[in-house]
Amino acid sequence: METIKRIEFNIADHAALKPAPINADWIIEGAPVARNALLSRSEDGSAFTLIWDCTAGLFEWRYSIDETVYILEGSVIVEDAAGGTRRLEAGATALFPAGSRAVWRVESYVRRSPSAANPCRAAISWRKKSPRRLCERSDCASPEMTAWKCSM
Repeated sequence: METIKRIEFNIADHAALKPAPINADWIIEGAPVARNALLSRSEDGSAFTLIWDCTAGLFEWRYSIDETVYILEGSVIVEDAAGGTRRLEAGATALFPAGSRAVWRVESYVRRSPSAANPCRAAISWRKKSPRRLCERSDCASPEMTAWKCSM
């Protein structure tokens, strides 16, 4: 018998945003206020999509998993570790690979929808289903990957 999977629907504008403080050690300038809301999460918890917004400030963001962002409203100037700078405005997307860092300058306000997937979390879920198999990815044991948490 086939298992029927339920499709989840959500309206981003109606998501109840909750405080999501930026790590105080990452804030360079200002007092940015960030909030987020979970829009969707995979059954095994390895992938998710959020709505996230933030007021003016300058801060570093460190990525422990691959994250794609889609800017919904406002803008942000992003500088990567190599010094490359790009303004992201409504309609823009960017991929921040695991292990990367970026400095975000929010001049006024930005609202984005980040989506991410944690391959190690998926591998752990898969291992629970197939205990004879082992995760052979070297990054699964890294502190960045094991420290990844979805607080939703």
